[in-house]
Amino acid sequence: MTQTLDSPPLSPQQRAESWLSGFEQALRERDVARAAGMFAATSFWRDLVAFSWNLTTVENPDGVTDLLTATLESTDPSGFAVEEPPDEADGVTTAWFTFETAVGRGRGLVRLVEEDGVPKAWTLLTTLYELKGFEEPKGPRRPMGAEHGVNKERLTWLERREKEQAELGTTVQPYVLVVGGGQGGIAIGARLRQLGVPSLVVDKHARPGDQWRGRYKSLCLHDPVWYDHLPYLKFPDTWPVFSPKDKIGDWLESYVEAMEVPYWTGTTVTSAEYSPERGEWTVELERDGDPLTLRPQQLVLATGMSGKPNIPDLPGQDVFRGDQHHSSAHPGPDAYAGKRCVVIGSNNSAFDICGALWEHGADVTMVQRSSTHIVRSATLMDIGLGALYSEEAVAAGVTTEKADMIFASLPYRIMHEFQIPLYQQMAERDADFYERLEASGFRHDWGDDGSGLFMKYLRRGSGYYIDVGAADLVADGEVKLAHGQVVRLTEDAVVLDDGTELPADLVVYATGYGSMNGWAADLIGQDVADKVGKVWGLGSGTTKDPGPWEGEQRNMWKPTQQEALWFHGGNLHQSRHYSLYLALQLKARYEGIPTPVHGLQEVHHLS
Repeated sequence: MTQTLDSPPLSPQQRAESWLSGFEQALRERDVARAAGMFAATSFWRDLVAFSWNLTTVENPDGVTDLLTATLESTDPSGFAVEEPPDEADGVTTAWFTFETAVGRGRGLVRLVEEDGVPKAWTLLTTLYELKGFEEPKGPRRPMGAEHGVNKERLTWLERREKEQAELGTTVQPYVLVVGGGQGGIAIGARLRQLGVPSLVVDKHARPGDQWRGRYKSLCLHDPVWYDHLPYLKFPDTWPVFSPKDKIGDWLESYVEAMEVPYWTGTTVTSAEYSPERGEWTVELERDGDPLTLRPQQLVLATGMSGKPNIPDLPGQDVFRGDQHHSSAHPGPDAYAGKRCVVIGSNNSAFDICGALWEHGADVTMVQRSSTHIVRSATLMDIGLGALYSEEAVAAGVTTEKADMIFASLPYRIMHEFQIPLYQQMAERDADFYERLEASGFRHDWGDDGSGLFMKYLRRGSGYYIDVGAADLVADGEVKLAHGQVVRLTEDAVVLDDGTELPADLVVYATGYGSMNGWAADLIGQDVADKVGKVWGLGSGTTKDPGPWEGEQRNMWKPTQQEALWFHGGNLHQSRHYSLYLALQLKARYEGIPTPVHGLQEVHHLS
């Protein structure tokens, strides 16, 4: 549709249809320059597998040129069509669309702005959601289940399941081995199961969900229920807004059963080695104490985005007479009534543990080593998440899947610009709380640029607390506060760098976790860990997220420099959403579909 100076303004529908048809025509004619010219001077194209067989973001027309030059011929995109009536606000037209590639079907979201009197793309999201010929057996394609009639060779559902379980890992090797059976491993396991990829999830615990059950008793999800669904099977409408840990543990166990996720409990991976000649891994395991070897072709580390516990090595730990442990091993407060408890750290686990110890009559001191960002959970739910993940959003037609796409459509480069005003609103709403908190001596921050919790999480994975009540104990002086670095322990005290001695019967190291890269080093080798480089973070140049800029979460859910090695994890939202794209990449490789990767991440070393 051509617009002249005398033409009436285009409607949002016309603007979106015009841009998509023009974009498709340019792609069909392989006119990369014309397609790139349809993007604004400052613009972002985020592609999740559809064009790049990668998770990648390119910027500005030059970045679009690079992406299309490398991928257009093999992708052969077509069929771009507006999926629902577009929206228009503040000069931006937002349109949902569908499209196809040579091997799959996709869905996208484009935001159009006027530049030089012409609609141009400001942000573009393209995602692959299914492979042609390998669609998931769901909805109208769901299996019949019952086999009617008579058949002397019939196997019941239970017999088929028992046969499959007996063969897996013995006569049948999994194509994909997933190490780690928390929410991340379970989510990718369910996706692969539905796609028909032979896979196996292994975990050291006795039951699925024990990763949650084994943590301190006050632990609960700080994210609301609408944000936390797993693939295929949402929480019931009666589920609490904030899930207690044991309830989540039970849900994960029931999910494994309901989704028939191939899952081995009591299994520890001791080593893994890749053979490029054979195109497979040799993975040594112990299952219920018995050694065995698996030979998968793909290895997924779903050991948690936070990696291994960081436990400081301090002089005097060997002479301290009380209890000491990392927050991940904290048994709960019951044994510490009336005891002097020192919790080192000031993030989520530290506050939760301090609160539970205080409730049980302990004398509690928190050691704050660096500033922390705190946001009230109710405020975060109302202001930070409510537009996408809430009862109101569901009522307005924003499904979980649609909310995930909207969130994913905001490029990381500019996401902080959307977050800053939200956290300014939160600061105004809870101004009295922050005044009390800072008056207590607590060192509070809003992130390097005022963008708050989500950017801290994406950039560094730590440095924040979603407050479910314990912060008031610090603000009111019920939990004592100390500042500084711990330099040593004595028989009965924690000593800080300014000489302060904190009497202690219990020391909890709420000192966070290392990179997932550490698990790769332990299981495979330091050479592979170095080859892969950093895991997590954006390269934003902010605190604990050094550059160079990557534009995506480093090494997460996408190919790495180590062939056939993948990392999967994050919160429940990320485990749900990104498991789809990881599963499609693995399914394509399993079926022999060519997967030319564009923009493979360079190695950013750990130093």
